[in-house]
Amino acid sequence: MTRQPAVAGRAEQLLGSSVISTAPVAGGDVSSAVKLRLSSGRTAFLKSLTQAPPHFFEREAAGLRWLAEADDGVATPDVLAVDSDCLILGWVETTRPGQDAASAFGRALARTHLTGAPSWGADADGYIGRLPLGNQPLPTWAEFYVERRVTPYLRVARDKGLIAAADADLIERAAARVGEIVPDEPASRLHGDLWNGNVLWGQEDRVVVIDPAAYGGHREVDLAMMRLFGGFPAAAYAAYDEAFPLAPGHEDRVDLWQLYPLLVHVVLFGGGYAGQARRALARYR
Repeated sequence: MTRQPAVAGRAEQLLGSSVISTAPVAGGDVSSAVKLRLSSGRTAFLKSLTQAPPHFFEREAAGLRWLAEADDGVATPDVLAVDSDCLILGWVETTRPGQDAASAFGRALARTHLTGAPSWGADADGYIGRLPLGNQPLPTWAEFYVERRVTPYLRVARDKGLIAAADADLIERAAARVGEIVPDEPASRLHGDLWNGNVLWGQEDRVVVIDPAAYGGHREVDLAMMRLFGGFPAAAYAAYDEAFPLAPGHEDRVDLWQLYPLLVHVVLFGGGYAGQARRALARYR
């Protein structure tokens, strides 16, 4: 049983409970992560980042709480403590996803989306990974998607030489068509970064989401993000569509909604993702 004194001491300051042991947790590409065993018998998860951007962990905690407001929606871990340098959550013991858990997740995600949001955007800006995420509301989803989700990351990719001029032009043409093809729906309550690494398949078919970049947006974006890197059983999509059927033509819009996370990946990890975006948007030439 090991104990990192500095980490344990910081957790004890915030929790008011003694930390018996600590253990590093692998997998994060932004923050350091540690599993805590507390004197209360509870297990917790602490993530920290030296010189974190302003309100980095506070925005994450707020997103988790906002998602948790949805009745019978997607589960989130308990927020035990948060400060400018770290976030402490209740620990989630994981297992392999089964069909029942996948179906339960699909239904829960539908209920979260149905809970809705007051605007296209959010009341505060946030982060996607370690990048700033603009959330200032705009009147329509088409405006919000182009101005807050596509344009900022395309601009950075261009400025850094991470994307070819022809690819950038293709992306701009595709983004300009959002208003023509988006189905008319009210704003949904989105997780905002719903890839498989941010979903914990817990015990007894309990499925928990973490690391949100939450805002009010079009629900097809969450589902497109789920498809981008895979890892979700087909039962999740089937249960979702049964609970909250998608508008006709949704399969034809997946590439357009995946444009935003692909641009984020271009900025974070390099230009290799620009080619994936180009191939996905070939229909808009």
